[in-house]
Formats: sequence, structure tokens, C-alpha cells
Amino acid sequence: MSQTAIINKLGRTSYPERKVNLYQTLQDLAKSYNVIALSRMTKVRSAQLMAIRKKFRSEIKIITIKNKVAQRAFEEIFKDVKGLEFLNKELEGQCALMFTNLSPFKMNLTFDKNKIFMAAKGGDIAPNELVIPAGNTGINPGPVLSEFKESNVPTKIDQGTIWVSKDTVVARAGDVIPQKLAALLSKLDVKPIEAGVSVNFAISEGLEFKEKDLKIVVSDYVQELVKSFQEALSLSVEAVYFTEESMPLILSKAKQHALSLASESGYTSPDTIELVMLKANAIASSLARQLDSKGFSSTN
Repeated sequence: MSQTAIINKLGRTSYPERKVNLYQTLQDLAKSYNVIALSRMTKVRSAQLMAIRKKFRSEIKIITIKNKVAQRAFEEIFKDVKGLEFLNKELEGQCALMFTNLSPFKMNLTFDKNKIFMAAKGGDIAPNELVIPAGNTGINPGPVLSEFKESNVPTKIDQGTIWVSKDTVVARAGDVIPQKLAALLSKLDVKPIEAGVSVNFAISEGLEFKEKDLKIVVSDYVQELVKSFQEALSLSVEAVYFTEESMPLILSKAKQHALSLASESGYTSPDTIELVMLKANAIASSLARQLDSKGFSSTN
């Protein structure tokens, strides 16, 4: 598309050349990569985004642009990129667009491993139970004592510093963190707010993936795979279906059945003679006890 056509599409008589080029770049990237994702930049600091860009520059192209510009650029290529219309509808708020050939699941797991914890600000939501641990805070006594008191944290002065007397829960999961508590947590170097880039929506080969679809607990999947393998192995043994994994178990089971059948039928071989004799001895002993109980001597 020519620059004139792009400017007309954007609805202005003039437009910065950089943004006109970015409009075209968005279309080229959307056609070149298998996966297009977006991340909402809520509580994502610019330094974090720059670090992610630098670390994954060879695998993931990250672009921040006004939603309207991106939507208009993508509208032109709906027919070329399956599922792009779904992503267009998700462009709300401040977003970063990502273009990659990584699966959206792998990308999300990668970002999860690169999250950091930040100090809370007033109005933040506690992600889990927040505890101020007992012990020496290293803070000198002063006005800060009132902050401990307002947060119902018991303290004492020892060796010229403030000590927390016992572990104290100052917020439950889902609670709004007040400004004064946030300031106190910051002084104690408690960083409860997890921050980083997340994949909030993605399209891959025409399929759409929402944030909840991309949340994977790897340990749970490992357990499910182990369970599925064990069930499949058990079924293949029962069905006498030979595989590299099931063959030793099938042969072992067949041997046990053969030994049991030989023992029951009294068939003697080097492998069964001991079992046959043990069974014969058990039968003889049982018969002897029955004879003794009826007044017959089993020793005659």
C-alpha cells in the first residue's frame, strides 16, 4: 500500500512518516509470523518491556502503537491472516503487540519466568495473604512507629531498632492495600506485587487463545502425562499389545500365568518342581489333619 493510501486510510491529510511506516510494518509482520499476541501494559514498567525486547529480540517482535492505528492496519489484511479480526476486537487500553513463531503457550511460560516483584502502591490489590514477619526491622524508632500501630503490627524497641513481636497478617488476598500500609511494606522491603508481561490474547493458525487458555501449570501437566502413560501401559498389557515399554511386562505376566497353570496341573519342570512339591506337601498336610480329626492316625 502506498504512503498516500495509508494516510487516507488513517483519515488525516498528513501523518508522521514514522507512523506511516509503522502502519505498513504491522501488516508485514502479521503476514510473516505464525502467532500474533497482545499484552495489556497494566503495571508493566517501560524498563521491564525494554528488557523483554532486548532478551527476546531474535524470537519476538514487540511493538507498541495506538489501538486505532493497529486496528485500521489489520482491517486491510483480514483476508490474509486468519483470526486477525478476533485480535482486533481485543485491542483495548494500552497494549503491546507481539509477533513470533513461538507457540503462545511457550511464550506465556517464558514471560512468567521473567516476572518480578514490586513494592505495593496505595490502591493495589493484595495478590495473596501479606505477612510482616517477626524480627528486627533495622528501622530506627520514630514517626514510623505510628505506621506499625495503624496496621496493627505489634512492635518493641530493642538495641536501638524496631522489632516486630510476632508474624502479623496485614492483608488478605483480594484486599485493597491502603497507602500507609503500602508505605510501611516498602520500608520493610516487602514486595508483594507480581509484575511482568503476560499474553492476554493470541491468535495462531486461525485459532484464538484467551488469557485463561494460556495459563499452564507445568507440574499439573507432568502429573497428567505420567498418569496417562501408566494407564496406557496397563491397558496395553491387558490387551497383550506389544510395544517397547509393554513387552517386558507382558512376558513377565505370561510367565507367572504359565507357572501358576503348571503348578495347578502338577506339571513338573526345573521352574515348577518346587511349586508343585510345595502344593503337594500342603495338600498332604491338610489331608493328614482331616484324618487325625476323625480318629485315624495319619502316621500309620
